[in-house]
Amino acid sequence: MKIKSIRIFTILLSIILFQGCSLKSPKNQWEYNSSNAFTSYTKYFLINENELANSDLQRAIKYAKQSANLEQLARIYLGVCALNISVGIEDKCSSYTKIREFLNKKELESYFLMLVKKEEIEQITYLPKQYQSFVKYKLEKRFDLAFNAIKEMQEITSQFVAASLIKEKVSKSDMNYLIKKASFNGYKNFVLFWLKNLYKIENDLEKKKKILKKIIILKD
Repeated sequence: MKIKSIRIFTILLSIILFQGCSLKSPKNQWEYNSSNAFTSYTKYFLINENELANSDLQRAIKYAKQSANLEQLARIYLGVCALNISVGIEDKCSSYTKIREFLNKKELESYFLMLVKKEEIEQITYLPKQYQSFVKYKLEKRFDLAFNAIKEMQEITSQFVAASLIKEKVSKSDMNYLIKKASFNGYKNFVLFWLKNLYKIENDLEKKKKILKKIIILKD
């Protein structure tokens, strides 16, 4: 039963990762190995196990570099960029831009432009479906509707990537929604990121102190 549960958990992680961070199901052994390693990287990244995460990321990149087709490598670089941005790490997707000239995928390019906030209305149809309504409302500056679109996304990583792109416009109640969701899943990096954002906008001094104490406890 334990082995079966682990298998189910791994499959669920793969689905979340592939749809949320722009990766897709592998077609061959090297791509399969690369995707599995990236799935493991994502798991450790979200629970703040950085040493294990970095080890798995290097394996994912190593397998992806076994092919002259750089699409899998591009997806990994964009996935890393998306995860970094989702927890407030400044990232301009520079690894992706270094191999950009070898790619000809509107889907990847549109996802990249969304991450660096240079998306345009004409590119929306090339984005993964779960982001399309969000980006439309974001470009229209209808941020309440943009956040509603975030809540409708099925993949949790997609929700947190999108929310980070409008973090200055997220209300306290919506931040608490994100913190609760991240806490339920045990994604420490998401929890800390949104607690820090909540701390910045909280005006009640007593509540502010409690938020800070919670951040200190979790970081220790």
